[in-house]
Amino acid sequence: MSQFVVIDAEMLAAVAAADGEFRLASKSWTGGVRFIGETFELGLTIANGVPLAANPGDGPEVISITGTDKLWSTLLAPIAPRLENDLWPLIAREQLALKADFVMYGQYFAALARLVELIRPESPKPQVPEVSRHGQIDTPIGRYIHLDLNGHDHRVYFEEAGSGIPLIVQHTAGCHGSQWRHLFESKAVTDHFRVIAYDLPFHGKSLPPEGARWWTDQYKLQGGFFQSVPVSLARALGLERPVFMGVSVGGSLALELARYYPEEFRAVISVEGSLKTYMPIDHPTVSTMWDPRVSSDYKARMMDGLMSPTSPEAYRKEVSYMYSGGYPQTFIGDLNYYCEDYDMREEARNIDTSKCAVHIMNGEYDYFGTLEAGQQAHAEIAGSTWVGMDGIGHFPMSENPEKFLKYVLPILQSVRDASVAPRVMVAA
Repeated sequence: MSQFVVIDAEMLAAVAAADGEFRLASKSWTGGVRFIGETFELGLTIANGVPLAANPGDGPEVISITGTDKLWSTLLAPIAPRLENDLWPLIAREQLALKADFVMYGQYFAALARLVELIRPESPKPQVPEVSRHGQIDTPIGRYIHLDLNGHDHRVYFEEAGSGIPLIVQHTAGCHGSQWRHLFESKAVTDHFRVIAYDLPFHGKSLPPEGARWWTDQYKLQGGFFQSVPVSLARALGLERPVFMGVSVGGSLALELARYYPEEFRAVISVEGSLKTYMPIDHPTVSTMWDPRVSSDYKARMMDGLMSPTSPEAYRKEVSYMYSGGYPQTFIGDLNYYCEDYDMREEARNIDTSKCAVHIMNGEYDYFGTLEAGQQAHAEIAGSTWVGMDGIGHFPMSENPEKFLKYVLPILQSVRDASVAPRVMVAA
């Protein structure tokens, strides 16, 4: 047994059987799992969700994951480093070899990921202190607005709080505006900005349009429609050159808005932004998300690996919870834009930051909008700014809101400073 595996099959079976998270994730599973390195193999038999200290061997109901000792050592570190901290990206990039039916892998991925966590040596888990807020009413007020989008009437839900410069914020793929709940409670933001978080159509409380037979077509988000939502919302609300801040798909959208709508927005903040996302959506680890035999637990647990292990556990699980709901096609449909439709490699250099300021932010643990991808975008966009966020992943405003504020407040201050700077008049 290799020195970095600090638990044997008997101990792992006992720990897993006593772990509530694993028991929920392994429900109804009968088969087994094998973690295989160059000098070790750790296997469990699973009987109707119950882990047993017996190697299941090589069979059709067994999930086997193989990698080098070096990679396992990295993955199983108490706090694994960026880009090597979770099973899903390592399997998707084929750094770990998966031998299993992909449907079964999707069905029990949450259990597999939890087993990895149980093997790791204990490390301090950041917690959120519980505070009594009985009777407290949070600041945002929610309303609906009708927008004509793509030839149809859409009833779009949005929440807002604060006053000052309009700040429209866009959620990530497959989610909704609840991700911004912490930003609404920051007076450092809302004392100076009117924050407006909307749910994209087909997401959250924004329903599909009544006038279209949307249920007969596969949902696929495309750039033209995506761009039209914040533009139409800003015009309908009568906002004067708002700031746009988006994360993930919203971070991609931010750069498109700066390129194609610089007169509409005074600045964009591209969180987890890049020029192009490299993830083939037809790869089985992705397409399995929309298999009717795979529950929403799969996509929810995938999100955990996109976040920093040093972000508070309760906030990370809240992000996963948000991803466990929603229209089944929504997430993978949004990825059509994020991974296929979106490409700013040729257009980024044409962004005029004298008309619309561009700020790019990337989290250390994000393996889509990586630090390197953000730096590349920054290098292509003259006059843009870039910041890397240590100890944060793909969902900074949700997974670690206090740390996110430390990075975003200076950017918002620069937007305020630019908004009050006197215009320079050039003589004819």
